[in-house]
Amino acid sequence: MATALLTSITPGLAPRLPSLLPMDKYRGAVVEDLQLPPAFSLPSHESISRAIQLAYDRDFSHIPVLNIDRRPLGYVDVAALKDKWEAGIAQPNDSVVKYMTKFNRKASEPYTLITPDTPLADLAEFLRDNLFALVTDYDRKFVLAVATSQDLDNFVSRRGISG
Repeated sequence: MATALLTSITPGLAPRLPSLLPMDKYRGAVVEDLQLPPAFSLPSHESISRAIQLAYDRDFSHIPVLNIDRRPLGYVDVAALKDKWEAGIAQPNDSVVKYMTKFNRKASEPYTLITPDTPLADLAEFLRDNLFALVTDYDRKFVLAVATSQDLDNFVSRRGISG
Protein backbone atom coordinates (compact mmCIF):
# COMPACT_ATOMS: atom_id res chain seq x y z
CA MET A 1 0.00 0.00 0.00
CA ALA A 2 2.81 2.43 0.87
CA THR A 3 4.52 1.58 -2.41
CA ALA A 4 1.30 2.22 -4.32
CA LEU A 5 0.83 5.54 -2.55
CA LEU A 6 4.42 6.63 -3.25
CA THR A 7 4.15 5.50 -6.86
CA SER A 8 1.03 7.60 -7.38
CA ILE A 9 2.68 10.63 -5.77
CA THR A 10 6.12 10.25 -7.32
CA PRO A 11 6.22 7.92 -10.33
CA GLY A 12 9.57 6.18 -10.70
CA LEU A 13 10.32 6.28 -6.99
CA ALA A 14 8.88 2.88 -6.10
CA PRO A 15 11.71 0.78 -7.61
CA ARG A 16 14.18 2.66 -5.39
CA LEU A 17 11.96 2.52 -2.30
CA PRO A 18 14.03 0.00 -0.30
CA SER A 19 17.18 2.08 -0.60
CA LEU A 20 15.41 5.31 0.34
CA LEU A 21 13.31 4.11 3.26
CA PRO A 22 15.10 1.68 5.59
CA MET A 23 13.04 -1.20 6.91
CA ASP A 24 11.74 -0.37 10.39
CA LYS A 25 12.52 -3.68 12.02
CA TYR A 26 10.84 -2.44 15.19
CA ARG A 27 7.52 -1.89 13.38
CA GLY A 28 6.81 1.41 15.12
CA ALA A 29 7.39 0.06 18.64
CA VAL A 30 8.48 2.41 21.42
CA VAL A 31 10.72 2.02 24.49
CA GLU A 32 7.74 1.11 26.67
CA ASP A 33 7.23 -1.98 24.47
CA LEU A 34 10.59 -3.36 25.65
CA GLN A 35 8.99 -4.05 29.05
CA LEU A 36 12.19 -3.11 30.87
CA PRO A 37 12.53 -3.77 34.58
CA PRO A 38 12.41 -0.71 36.82
CA ALA A 39 15.68 1.18 37.00
CA PHE A 40 18.18 0.34 39.65
CA SER A 41 20.54 3.15 40.56
CA LEU A 42 22.99 4.00 43.29
CA PRO A 43 23.32 7.06 45.47
CA SER A 44 26.69 8.74 44.98
CA HIS A 45 27.75 7.88 48.55
CA GLU A 46 27.21 4.09 48.17
CA SER A 47 30.25 1.91 48.89
CA ILE A 48 31.75 -0.02 46.01
CA SER A 49 31.44 -3.33 47.88
CA ARG A 50 27.69 -2.79 48.21
CA ALA A 51 27.44 -1.57 44.61
CA ILE A 52 29.13 -4.71 43.27
CA GLN A 53 26.95 -6.95 45.42
CA LEU A 54 23.75 -5.22 44.28
CA ALA A 55 24.83 -5.29 40.65
CA TYR A 56 25.48 -9.02 40.70
CA ASP A 57 22.23 -9.68 42.56
CA ARG A 58 20.38 -7.93 39.72
CA ASP A 59 22.67 -9.00 36.86
CA PHE A 60 23.49 -5.42 35.80
CA SER A 61 26.78 -4.48 34.17
CA HIS A 62 26.33 -0.68 34.37
CA ILE A 63 24.52 1.20 37.10
CA PRO A 64 23.51 4.87 37.07
CA VAL A 65 24.77 6.98 39.96
CA LEU A 66 22.44 9.70 41.24
CA ASN A 67 23.00 12.77 43.38
CA ILE A 68 20.97 13.60 46.48
CA ASP A 69 18.23 15.13 44.26
CA ARG A 70 18.09 11.86 42.24
CA ARG A 71 19.61 13.50 39.16
CA PRO A 72 21.97 11.29 37.15
CA LEU A 73 25.65 12.12 37.69
CA GLY A 74 27.21 9.24 35.79
CA TYR A 75 27.46 5.49 35.90
CA VAL A 76 29.54 2.68 37.32
CA ASP A 77 30.97 -0.01 35.05
CA VAL A 78 30.63 -2.96 37.44
CA ALA A 79 33.29 -5.18 35.81
CA ALA A 80 35.85 -2.36 35.79
CA LEU A 81 35.00 -1.50 39.39
CA LYS A 82 35.44 -5.13 40.44
CA ASP A 83 38.80 -5.27 38.64
CA LYS A 84 39.98 -2.16 40.52
CA TRP A 85 38.86 -3.69 43.80
CA GLU A 86 40.64 -6.97 43.11
CA ALA A 87 43.79 -5.10 42.04
CA GLY A 88 43.80 -3.16 45.32
CA ILE A 89 43.22 0.18 43.58
CA ALA A 90 39.74 0.59 45.07
CA GLN A 91 38.86 -0.15 48.68
CA PRO A 92 35.54 -1.81 49.65
CA ASN A 93 34.35 1.25 51.58
CA ASP A 94 35.28 3.77 48.87
CA SER A 95 32.36 5.73 47.46
CA VAL A 96 31.15 4.85 43.95
CA VAL A 97 31.37 8.52 42.95
CA LYS A 98 35.16 8.16 43.09
CA TYR A 99 35.14 5.52 40.32
CA MET A 100 32.12 6.45 38.23
CA THR A 101 32.19 7.68 34.65
CA LYS A 102 30.65 11.14 34.64
CA PHE A 103 28.01 12.05 32.09
CA ASN A 104 29.23 14.66 29.64
CA ARG A 105 27.06 17.75 30.13
CA LYS A 106 28.45 20.13 27.57
CA ALA A 107 26.49 22.38 25.26
CA SER A 108 28.39 20.80 22.36
CA GLU A 109 26.95 17.38 23.33
CA PRO A 110 23.26 17.94 24.04
CA TYR A 111 21.31 15.57 26.25
CA THR A 112 19.28 13.04 24.28
CA LEU A 113 15.92 12.54 25.94
CA ILE A 114 14.85 8.88 25.96
CA THR A 115 11.35 8.36 27.36
CA PRO A 116 8.86 5.48 27.29
CA ASP A 117 7.41 6.99 24.10
CA THR A 118 10.73 7.18 22.21
CA PRO A 119 10.59 5.05 19.03
CA LEU A 120 12.85 2.00 19.17
CA ALA A 121 14.47 3.08 15.91
CA ASP A 122 15.60 6.29 17.69
CA LEU A 123 16.83 4.28 20.67
CA ALA A 124 18.81 2.00 18.34
CA GLU A 125 20.43 5.04 16.74
CA PHE A 126 21.38 6.39 20.19
CA LEU A 127 22.82 3.02 21.24
CA ARG A 128 25.16 2.94 18.25
CA ASP A 129 27.38 5.42 20.10
CA ASN A 130 26.44 4.64 23.72
CA LEU A 131 26.59 1.54 25.95
CA PHE A 132 23.14 2.13 27.38
CA ALA A 133 20.35 4.68 27.60
CA LEU A 134 18.71 6.04 30.69
CA VAL A 135 14.96 6.05 30.17
CA THR A 136 13.54 9.03 32.03
CA ASP A 137 10.25 10.80 32.50
CA TYR A 138 9.60 13.78 30.22
CA ASP A 139 10.93 16.25 32.78
CA ARG A 140 14.11 14.19 33.34
CA LYS A 141 13.40 14.04 37.06
CA PHE A 142 13.31 10.25 37.41
CA VAL A 143 15.30 7.42 35.87
CA LEU A 144 12.66 4.84 34.97
CA ALA A 145 14.79 2.16 33.33
CA VAL A 146 18.07 1.40 31.60
CA ALA A 147 17.98 0.18 27.99
CA THR A 148 20.77 -1.60 26.12
CA SER A 149 21.37 -2.99 22.66
CA GLN A 150 20.73 -6.43 24.13
CA ASP A 151 17.23 -5.28 25.12
CA LEU A 152 16.59 -4.33 21.50
CA ASP A 153 17.96 -7.68 20.27
CA ASN A 154 15.74 -9.54 22.74
CA PHE A 155 12.72 -7.56 21.57
CA VAL A 156 13.41 -8.43 17.95
CA SER A 157 13.91 -12.12 18.70
CA ARG A 158 10.76 -12.30 20.89
CA ARG A 159 8.70 -10.78 18.10
CA GLY A 160 10.24 -12.94 15.38
CA ILE A 161 11.17 -9.81 13.46
CA SER A 162 13.99 -9.95 10.96
CA GLY A 163 15.81 -6.81 10.04
